[in-house]
Amino acid sequence: MHKAVHGLAAIASKCHTNGVTDSIIRAVLGPTNTGKTHLAIERMCGHSSGAIGFPLRLLAREVYDRVVAIKGEKQVALITGEERIEPPDARYFLCTAEAMPPDGGGHAFVALDEAQLAADRERGHIFTDRLLHARGREETMLLGAATLEPVLKKLVPAAAVEERPRFSTLTHIGPRKLSRLPPRSAIVAFSAEQVYTVAEMLRRHRGGSAVVMGALSPETRNRQVELFQSGEVDYIVATDAIGMGLNLDVTHVAFAALTKFDGVRQRRLQPAEMAQIAGRAGRHQKDGTFGTLSGGRGSALEFDEEEVYAIEEHRFAPITHLCWRDSEPRFDTISTLIADLERKPHEPELRPAPEAIDLAVLKKLAGEPIGAAVRGAGNIRRFWEACSLPDFRQSGADTHARFVARLWQDLREGYLGADYVAARIAELDNMQGDIATLQGRIAAIRSWAYICQRPDWVLARDEMASRARGVEAKLSDALHARLTERFVNRRTAILMKNLGNDPNLLPVTLDGDGALRVEDEAIGTVEGFRFVVDPGANHADRKMLLSAGEKALPRILAGIAAKLRESGFDGVELSRGKIMWGPQELASLDDGATTSRARLKASREVDAIPDPEKSAFLTGLQAWTEQKFASLAPLEKLEQASASPDAGSEARALLLNLTAGHGYVAREDAGIQHLPKEMRPFLRRLGVTFGALDVFAAALLKPAPRAALHAAGIDRRPLEAAMRSVLPGAHAVPAGYRPAGEQLVRVDVAEKLVRHAHETRSKAKDEKSFVIDPSLAISTGLTEASIRRLLGAAGFKLQQPKALAEGGFGPPAPDKWSWRPGAIGRSKGKRGGKKPTGKHARKNQKQSSQPSENSPFAGLADLIR
Repeated sequence: MHKAVHGLAAIASKCHTNGVTDSIIRAVLGPTNTGKTHLAIERMCGHSSGAIGFPLRLLAREVYDRVVAIKGEKQVALITGEERIEPPDARYFLCTAEAMPPDGGGHAFVALDEAQLAADRERGHIFTDRLLHARGREETMLLGAATLEPVLKKLVPAAAVEERPRFSTLTHIGPRKLSRLPPRSAIVAFSAEQVYTVAEMLRRHRGGSAVVMGALSPETRNRQVELFQSGEVDYIVATDAIGMGLNLDVTHVAFAALTKFDGVRQRRLQPAEMAQIAGRAGRHQKDGTFGTLSGGRGSALEFDEEEVYAIEEHRFAPITHLCWRDSEPRFDTISTLIADLERKPHEPELRPAPEAIDLAVLKKLAGEPIGAAVRGAGNIRRFWEACSLPDFRQSGADTHARFVARLWQDLREGYLGADYVAARIAELDNMQGDIATLQGRIAAIRSWAYICQRPDWVLARDEMASRARGVEAKLSDALHARLTERFVNRRTAILMKNLGNDPNLLPVTLDGDGALRVEDEAIGTVEGFRFVVDPGANHADRKMLLSAGEKALPRILAGIAAKLRESGFDGVELSRGKIMWGPQELASLDDGATTSRARLKASREVDAIPDPEKSAFLTGLQAWTEQKFASLAPLEKLEQASASPDAGSEARALLLNLTAGHGYVAREDAGIQHLPKEMRPFLRRLGVTFGALDVFAAALLKPAPRAALHAAGIDRRPLEAAMRSVLPGAHAVPAGYRPAGEQLVRVDVAEKLVRHAHETRSKAKDEKSFVIDPSLAISTGLTEASIRRLLGAAGFKLQQPKALAEGGFGPPAPDKWSWRPGAIGRSKGKRGGKKPTGKHARKNQKQSSQPSENSPFAGLADLIR
């Protein structure tokens, strides 16, 4: 028998037959943030059993978690089209409106949330049916907007209407640019393209945002909402689905557009719809604001005065009618079923619902052979249930009808085989692909999750449902990761929240490998004492990263400096007048220094170290540098003596030449010819040796002082670190050596060999022809050819003996030597080649006695401090 409701009396009669005539019906109406849902939860938990219907699976899950915390898992069930958690002893049921029992299921308490959706084009007839028929044995609660009151009083006259005021105020603040949006803002758009565009802009300029759209799976939406709720991002971009009771800590709602496509046409939002969305701003006693996004797209980007007044004062045009469709149609034939579903109600407050996707699919398949073959009330009912499969793919009636037709081919034979369903689920178990691809797979797996929940459709229902939920969870995780990767720059988001705070509170840490991180997000590296911004950062982020690094750097550098100082400056080297720590310059030797006091000029990076650590670091570095110069004490003595009044002008000139030569100078360039003999003891006490070829300080020809002079950048000539006695010949002569043929000999060794030759000459009977034993020279490593060149430079002349006559026997005659004082320094082996004459000689003499300002040793005081 047909049981379509006709008239309010029939509604009351139906309630009586359900045995709930004594049930209290309360309509709790008011704007968002009035605590309606919280009140319903409290009332349900006070009864022995209960059920609440919600508009979204997401909301049902949220309230399920809250009730579980109160009553425990064994007493609470969650039932939606795609998910069923139903313990055997469950007494409290949280459902979507479609999944809740049409008559209330006999529970003591029944509630319907967002009841004003009974006026919605797509799902309104479901909410209307639950509003009219779902009743609790003891209490029924209808929750919704105040605009529902007039039509509710006519349809459910027994309902006691209670209006609840909003806990906080809602204020219009006008348009705002994206860069000027306050933190904890929600930006509402009305297409996926617009959502993605706004989210991308927020990623670039504000660190990113969460994304919530109807096309996302509930799990993905949960994860994205948590991203916002946890404070990891300060912005959320959403479609108008955000208005459906999502509890968010939003302080401002910005509309990116004020028009939407409602399935029929592009239209401007109604003030009540605007208020439903804007009402997400403000939580509990915290006030909220709303406005538009300056520069966004849409036919109008500003509210008019009437709309602002309506939203702020919560005054809207009342709902005059609800969408209705016969909830108990006849299944005699498909034609009868379609006629009942398209029947017009008799009550003026009810209007026929626009053709929904399920009815469109039914009508399309009814005209095809697959529909014409359906006979019998049972098969027709089953066929209608298949046509009622939600179009999760949002593919439209034609495409969805083909999917339903394929499904019906198996259902008309009985059940879907477990192998077939498992294969379809396995095809979707693929986490690869972009956002759109993953969204498509999630929509498909939601269809199979819905199919697997049907008790009479799938064999091994529980196992298949579990598999479908598992794949959906994995796909949701992958989609959340893709959305976060694309629309969240966590590093920028963290910096945006922290840059205005006390630099000492900025959560910056330094890894052992030198990476500088903010809450585990790398912003750059610290090389020595220099901060280098992450090279992978884009141009827009570099300025922010640099600012964050520079704010935290003083604290970080102080720690690095202390650690280096406490290690005794391990790894620090002095090279060419610069103190280097790897590639990092710490300081350079300041101009105008002396060997006794090395004044340092700190690098810019070291100057960034905050006091008092900077002072302690430079003091330690000063001591470290002076220790490096300890071996230059003999040079310091020469420097000081050149300024002493005890030294005459001639000795001062020689000392200046000697210090300019960094410890040695060729005899002919030393100015020794003008030195009074009585000054020689004074100079010898300073460690000066007057050699036949060179004047030198032997203490400065050792490895340590030579290395110190080279490292300080004072002596830029090549360095022989070990200061060996003899070296192979080279184009560039190392400091402390002179040429000897194809070899080089250290000047003090050369003097020892020349002195040995003079001693031999003085002991010879004939000073014009004598034999020099070459064994001493050979023991140093000189070849005979090099010995001859060295002695030739010292004024000795070789007298080669005559060769043995042909046929003669006996050892060859030894080489004999003679000495010509005037030939000293004229040998081709002398350094520097031909001695300049004329004005060039006078110029060189002047430079020898008074080093030029450009000399690398223009007074040691100019280079070491």
